[in-house]
Amino acid sequence: MRSSEVAARAGVNVQTLRYYERRGLLAEPPRSAGGYRAYPADAVATVRFVKRAQDHGFSLDEVEVLLQLAAGGPEDCDTARELAESRMALLADRIADLQRMRRSLAELVATCERPRADRCCSLLETLHENGDRS
Repeated sequence: MRSSEVAARAGVNVQTLRYYERRGLLAEPPRSAGGYRAYPADAVATVRFVKRAQDHGFSLDEVEVLLQLAAGGPEDCDTARELAESRMALLADRIADLQRMRRSLAELVATCERPRADRCCSLLETLHENGDRS
């Protein structure tokens, strides 16, 4: 299959395929006599695997490990699970950070409800103060 066909079937663009090749996520295919890349049929499945893993929050470095594990046996399932649990913990931390930021912003926005004569913008003051601390 040519690059454009693999890309279309996998739902990515051709540049993504080339990037995956450079990263080692997708084996560089042999070239046809005309110089075109000639991907094997399983290239589409590999690209879809990469995209699904990314959709689940895995980094491309982690996807590379998962691709290697996918070719292994039952022991590799334990390693994949550990990787997924680690990713889940990182996501939980990020979610907690985002929730803290949202609460903080909500508190600052609530001060904007004061009458105009009785307020200065605590949102801008807080941001300005935090900028002075760095």
